[in-house]
Amino acid sequence: MTLNLSQYDGLIFDMDGTLIDTMPAHLQAWQATADHFNFPFDGQWLHSMGGMPSFKIVSEINRRFDLDLNAQQVADHKMHTFAQLADKGGLISATYDIFCAQLGKKKIAIGTGSQRGSAENLLAQVKVLDKLDALVTATDVEHHKPHPETFLRACQLLELTPKQCVVFEDTELGMQAAHAGGMDCVLVTAAGLVFHPVNRVLTVTA
Repeated sequence: MTLNLSQYDGLIFDMDGTLIDTMPAHLQAWQATADHFNFPFDGQWLHSMGGMPSFKIVSEINRRFDLDLNAQQVADHKMHTFAQLADKGGLISATYDIFCAQLGKKKIAIGTGSQRGSAENLLAQVKVLDKLDALVTATDVEHHKPHPETFLRACQLLELTPKQCVVFEDTELGMQAAHAGGMDCVLVTAAGLVFHPVNRVLTVTA
């Protein structure tokens, strides 16, 4: 689809599954972690958790399967496994083309559920890090997606209001965060990019 971005001064991209095709690698790491710690692996459900830090995903795993896994221990194993993968995925053309077309015209930020070190390394590998006006990671906020803090913080760093920004996401959870912050959202789907405007009357801005 053709997006009209003229009304926005800032673009905020999620990273995993939105700008960089890392979700297959993340799921591979989760599969290995599930095998190691002997908990059920549900790839589709884990994919829907995209944008949530690994230790919080483990808490959701505990809740869903009535387990008592050590969240930080399991998350550390998953993140280490992911870091060891040689191929973590390349840039997604549909969103990266937009990124490049708007570079220098609009302010651009990344708002990701990955930890800062991991995000910086990955963004540097695909030569995006030094092009950003702002980067907000799971390390930088107290409340993670679907809470809007990640995207609201990105707006602050860009010195823009939520109304001036549009978010690009690949999960319903991420879109919830964008809408909760008062931002329109473009959802990256297998069928293409789908625009989801926010109902500004009902938005939560804090």
